[in-house]
Amino acid sequence: MQTVLFHSTIFGPIHSRRLGTSLGVNLSPVDGKVCSFDCLYCEAGFNAQGPGKSGLPERAAVKRELEQKLKAMKNEGATLDVITFSGNGEPTLHPEFEGIIDDTTELRDKYFPGVKISVLCNSTRLDREDVCRALRKVDNNILKLDSAITATMRRIDRPNSPAFTSDGVIEQIARFGSQCIVQTMMLRGEYDGQKIDNTTNEEVEALIEAYRRIGPREVMLYSLDRKTPAQHLQKVPKEELERIADRIRANGIKVEVA
Repeated sequence: MQTVLFHSTIFGPIHSRRLGTSLGVNLSPVDGKVCSFDCLYCEAGFNAQGPGKSGLPERAAVKRELEQKLKAMKNEGATLDVITFSGNGEPTLHPEFEGIIDDTTELRDKYFPGVKISVLCNSTRLDREDVCRALRKVDNNILKLDSAITATMRRIDRPNSPAFTSDGVIEQIARFGSQCIVQTMMLRGEYDGQKIDNTTNEEVEALIEAYRRIGPREVMLYSLDRKTPAQHLQKVPKEELERIADRIRANGIKVEVA
Protein backbone atom coordinates (compact mmCIF):
# COMPACT_ATOMS: atom_id res chain seq x y z
CA MET A 1 0.00 0.00 0.00
CA GLN A 2 1.25 3.48 -0.89
CA THR A 3 1.73 5.45 2.34
CA VAL A 4 2.62 8.91 3.59
CA LEU A 5 5.66 10.76 2.26
CA PHE A 6 6.57 13.06 5.11
CA HIS A 7 7.84 11.66 8.39
CA SER A 8 8.50 15.00 10.06
CA THR A 9 6.54 18.17 10.77
CA ILE A 10 9.00 20.42 8.93
CA PHE A 11 10.43 19.03 5.70
CA GLY A 12 12.62 20.22 2.86
CA PRO A 13 13.33 22.63 1.44
CA ILE A 14 12.31 21.00 -1.83
CA HIS A 15 11.84 22.36 -5.33
CA SER A 16 8.17 22.80 -6.12
CA ARG A 17 7.28 23.01 -9.82
CA ARG A 18 4.50 25.43 -8.84
CA LEU A 19 6.02 27.52 -6.03
CA GLY A 20 9.83 27.41 -6.25
CA THR A 21 12.12 26.53 -3.33
CA SER A 22 9.67 25.49 -0.64
CA LEU A 23 9.99 24.65 3.05
CA GLY A 24 7.13 22.33 3.92
CA VAL A 25 4.96 22.29 7.04
CA ASN A 26 3.06 19.06 7.71
CA LEU A 27 0.23 19.52 10.24
CA SER A 28 -0.84 15.88 9.91
CA PRO A 29 0.63 12.92 11.81
CA VAL A 30 4.14 11.92 10.79
CA ASP A 31 3.16 8.23 10.65
CA GLY A 32 -0.32 8.36 9.12
CA LYS A 33 -2.81 10.34 7.11
CA VAL A 34 -5.63 12.62 8.26
CA CYS A 35 -7.67 14.12 5.42
CA SER A 36 -11.24 15.08 4.58
CA PHE A 37 -10.67 13.91 0.99
CA ASP A 38 -9.41 10.51 -0.17
CA CYS A 39 -8.17 11.54 -3.62
CA LEU A 40 -7.38 8.90 -6.21
CA TYR A 41 -4.15 10.73 -7.07
CA CYS A 42 -2.88 11.62 -3.57
CA GLU A 43 0.87 11.14 -3.32
CA ALA A 44 0.43 10.37 0.40
CA GLY A 45 -1.73 7.32 -0.37
CA PHE A 46 -5.30 6.43 0.58
CA ASN A 47 -6.85 7.18 3.97
CA ALA A 48 -7.20 3.43 4.56
CA GLN A 49 -3.60 3.39 5.84
CA GLY A 50 -4.96 5.00 9.01
CA PRO A 51 -4.00 8.07 11.06
CA GLY A 52 -0.98 6.47 12.74
CA LYS A 53 -0.11 6.83 16.41
CA SER A 54 1.79 10.13 16.61
CA GLY A 55 -1.27 12.41 16.49
CA LEU A 56 -1.37 15.96 15.18
CA PRO A 57 1.67 18.06 16.12
CA GLU A 58 1.13 20.57 18.92
CA ARG A 59 1.20 24.25 17.99
CA ALA A 60 4.21 24.96 20.23
CA ALA A 61 6.15 22.08 18.67
CA VAL A 62 5.40 23.33 15.14
CA LYS A 63 6.67 26.81 16.05
CA ARG A 64 9.78 25.45 17.75
CA GLU A 65 10.75 23.16 14.87
CA LEU A 66 10.02 25.80 12.24
CA GLU A 67 12.13 28.37 14.05
CA GLN A 68 15.02 25.93 14.38
CA LYS A 69 14.93 25.23 10.64
CA LEU A 70 14.56 28.86 9.55
CA LYS A 71 17.35 29.98 11.88
CA ALA A 72 19.67 27.26 10.54
CA MET A 73 18.86 28.16 6.94
CA LYS A 74 19.50 31.85 7.56
CA ASN A 75 22.84 31.09 9.21
CA GLU A 76 23.80 28.93 6.22
CA GLY A 77 22.88 31.69 3.77
CA ALA A 78 20.26 29.45 2.14
CA THR A 79 17.66 30.82 -0.24
CA LEU A 80 13.93 30.26 0.18
CA ASP A 81 10.90 31.28 -1.88
CA VAL A 82 7.99 29.98 0.14
CA ILE A 83 6.84 28.23 3.31
CA THR A 84 4.14 25.78 2.24
CA PHE A 85 1.51 24.04 4.33
CA SER A 86 0.80 20.64 2.73
CA GLY A 87 2.10 17.28 3.98
CA ASN A 88 0.24 14.06 4.76
CA GLY A 89 -3.30 15.43 4.76
CA GLU A 90 -5.44 18.55 4.95
CA PRO A 91 -3.69 21.28 7.01
CA THR A 92 -6.89 23.14 7.91
CA LEU A 93 -8.09 20.12 9.91
CA HIS A 94 -5.62 21.09 12.64
CA PRO A 95 -7.63 22.66 15.49
CA GLU A 96 -4.99 25.38 15.97
CA PHE A 97 -4.51 26.16 12.29
CA GLU A 98 -5.13 29.89 12.63
CA GLY A 99 -2.68 30.22 15.52
CA ILE A 100 -0.05 28.26 13.61
CA ILE A 101 -0.45 30.61 10.66
CA ASP A 102 0.08 33.56 13.03
CA ASP A 103 3.23 31.90 14.45
CA THR A 104 4.53 31.20 10.95
CA THR A 105 4.02 34.81 9.89
CA GLU A 106 5.93 35.99 12.96
CA LEU A 107 8.86 33.65 12.22
CA ARG A 108 8.85 34.44 8.50
CA ASP A 109 9.07 38.17 9.27
CA LYS A 110 11.94 37.52 11.69
CA TYR A 111 14.13 35.27 9.52
CA PHE A 112 13.02 35.53 5.85
CA PRO A 113 10.82 38.63 5.48
CA GLY A 114 10.62 38.38 1.68
CA VAL A 115 9.33 34.81 1.66
CA LYS A 116 5.72 33.92 0.82
CA ILE A 117 3.45 31.73 2.94
CA SER A 118 1.30 29.29 0.96
CA VAL A 119 -1.45 26.89 1.99
CA LEU A 120 -2.50 23.98 -0.24
CA CYS A 121 -6.11 23.55 0.89
CA ASN A 122 -8.72 21.08 -0.33
CA SER A 123 -11.54 23.58 0.35
CA THR A 124 -13.51 21.30 2.68
CA ARG A 125 -13.25 23.56 5.74
CA LEU A 126 -14.36 26.83 4.22
CA ASP A 127 -17.50 26.72 6.34
CA ARG A 128 -15.35 27.57 9.40
CA GLU A 129 -14.71 31.25 10.08
CA ASP A 130 -11.39 30.59 11.85
CA VAL A 131 -10.10 28.70 8.82
CA CYS A 132 -11.23 31.46 6.46
CA ARG A 133 -9.59 34.14 8.63
CA ALA A 134 -6.33 32.21 8.57
CA LEU A 135 -6.42 31.70 4.80
CA ARG A 136 -6.94 35.43 4.27
CA LYS A 137 -3.70 36.08 6.18
CA VAL A 138 -1.40 34.10 3.86
CA ASP A 139 0.21 35.21 0.60
CA ASN A 140 -0.94 32.25 -1.49
CA ASN A 141 -4.31 30.83 -0.48
CA ILE A 142 -4.48 27.88 -2.89
CA LEU A 143 -7.93 26.28 -2.97
CA LYS A 144 -8.77 23.04 -4.73
CA LEU A 145 -11.51 22.60 -7.32
CA ASP A 146 -10.98 19.46 -9.42
CA SER A 147 -14.41 19.48 -11.04
CA ALA A 148 -17.39 21.82 -11.12
CA ILE A 149 -19.61 18.76 -11.59
CA THR A 150 -20.34 17.03 -8.28
CA ALA A 151 -20.44 13.48 -9.63
CA THR A 152 -16.98 13.86 -11.16
CA MET A 153 -15.58 15.61 -8.11
CA ARG A 154 -16.83 12.79 -5.90
CA ARG A 155 -15.16 10.16 -8.11
CA ILE A 156 -11.81 11.97 -8.11
CA ASP A 157 -11.62 13.52 -4.63
CA ARG A 158 -13.87 11.14 -2.66
CA PRO A 159 -14.84 13.59 0.12
CA ASN A 160 -15.62 12.14 3.55
CA SER A 161 -18.82 14.19 3.81
CA PRO A 162 -21.77 13.01 1.68
CA ALA A 163 -23.08 16.60 1.81
CA PHE A 164 -20.01 18.08 0.08
CA THR A 165 -20.89 19.31 -3.43
CA SER A 166 -19.15 21.23 -6.18
CA ASP A 167 -21.86 23.91 -6.20
CA GLY A 168 -21.49 24.41 -2.47
CA VAL A 169 -17.72 24.68 -2.50
CA ILE A 170 -17.71 27.00 -5.52
CA GLU A 171 -19.97 29.36 -3.55
CA GLN A 172 -17.57 29.21 -0.59
CA ILE A 173 -14.45 29.73 -2.72
CA ALA A 174 -16.12 32.69 -4.45
CA ARG A 175 -16.17 34.55 -1.12
CA PHE A 176 -12.38 34.85 -1.42
CA GLY A 177 -12.44 36.16 -4.99
CA SER A 178 -9.05 37.59 -5.91
CA GLN A 179 -7.70 36.56 -2.49
CA CYS A 180 -7.34 32.98 -3.72
CA ILE A 181 -5.64 30.84 -6.32
CA VAL A 182 -7.77 27.95 -7.59
CA GLN A 183 -5.87 24.74 -8.21
CA THR A 184 -7.24 22.04 -10.52
CA MET A 185 -5.74 18.60 -11.11
CA MET A 186 -6.50 17.40 -14.64
CA LEU A 187 -6.49 13.65 -15.22
CA ARG A 188 -8.06 10.71 -16.99
CA GLY A 189 -8.34 7.01 -16.29
CA GLU A 190 -10.46 4.44 -14.54
CA TYR A 191 -11.05 3.40 -10.96
CA ASP A 192 -13.34 0.75 -9.50
CA GLY A 193 -15.06 0.29 -12.85
CA GLN A 194 -15.79 4.01 -13.27
CA LYS A 195 -14.36 6.26 -15.95
CA ILE A 196 -12.40 9.28 -14.68
CA ASP A 197 -12.02 12.29 -16.99
CA ASN A 198 -12.29 15.98 -16.10
CA THR A 199 -10.88 17.13 -19.46
CA THR A 200 -14.04 16.69 -21.54
CA ASN A 201 -15.73 19.69 -23.14
CA GLU A 202 -18.56 19.51 -20.60
CA GLU A 203 -16.09 19.45 -17.70
CA VAL A 204 -13.96 22.31 -19.03
CA GLU A 205 -17.00 24.49 -19.74
CA ALA A 206 -18.31 23.87 -16.21
CA LEU A 207 -14.89 24.77 -14.77
CA ILE A 208 -14.73 27.97 -16.83
CA GLU A 209 -18.14 29.00 -15.51
CA ALA A 210 -16.97 28.26 -11.95
CA TYR A 211 -13.76 30.26 -12.39
CA ARG A 212 -15.75 33.19 -13.76
CA ARG A 213 -18.05 33.02 -10.76
CA ILE A 214 -15.12 32.87 -8.33
CA GLY A 215 -12.89 35.53 -9.92
CA PRO A 216 -9.61 34.16 -8.49
CA ARG A 217 -6.22 35.84 -8.67
CA GLU A 218 -5.10 32.92 -10.79
CA VAL A 219 -6.01 29.39 -11.84
CA MET A 220 -3.31 26.74 -11.50
CA LEU A 221 -3.68 23.73 -13.82
CA TYR A 222 -1.52 20.66 -13.35
CA SER A 223 -1.54 16.92 -13.88
CA LEU A 224 0.03 13.81 -12.40
CA ASP A 225 3.73 13.99 -11.57
CA ARG A 226 4.22 11.25 -8.96
CA LYS A 227 3.06 7.74 -8.15
CA THR A 228 -0.65 7.52 -7.33
CA PRO A 229 -2.49 5.04 -5.08
CA ALA A 230 -5.05 4.38 -7.84
CA GLN A 231 -3.29 2.34 -10.52
CA HIS A 232 -5.03 3.28 -13.77
CA LEU A 233 -4.79 7.07 -13.93
CA GLN A 234 -3.28 8.93 -16.87
CA LYS A 235 -1.32 12.16 -16.95
CA VAL A 236 -2.68 14.87 -19.23
CA PRO A 237 0.12 16.11 -21.54
CA LYS A 238 1.30 19.67 -21.00
CA GLU A 239 0.32 20.61 -24.55
CA GLU A 240 -3.29 19.65 -23.79
CA LEU A 241 -3.18 21.52 -20.49
CA GLU A 242 -2.06 24.61 -22.40
CA ARG A 243 -4.98 24.26 -24.82
CA ILE A 244 -7.39 24.06 -21.88
CA ALA A 245 -5.62 27.03 -20.28
CA ASP A 246 -6.08 29.08 -23.43
CA ARG A 247 -9.83 28.45 -23.31
CA ILE A 248 -9.86 29.72 -19.73
CA ARG A 249 -7.65 32.72 -20.55
CA ALA A 250 -10.10 33.71 -23.28
CA ASN A 251 -12.48 34.56 -20.42
CA GLY A 252 -10.03 37.05 -18.92
CA ILE A 253 -8.74 34.66 -16.24
CA LYS A 254 -5.02 34.31 -15.52
CA VAL A 255 -3.82 30.69 -15.76
CA GLU A 256 -0.55 29.01 -14.86
CA VAL A 257 0.20 25.53 -16.20
CA ALA A 258 2.54 23.64 -13.89
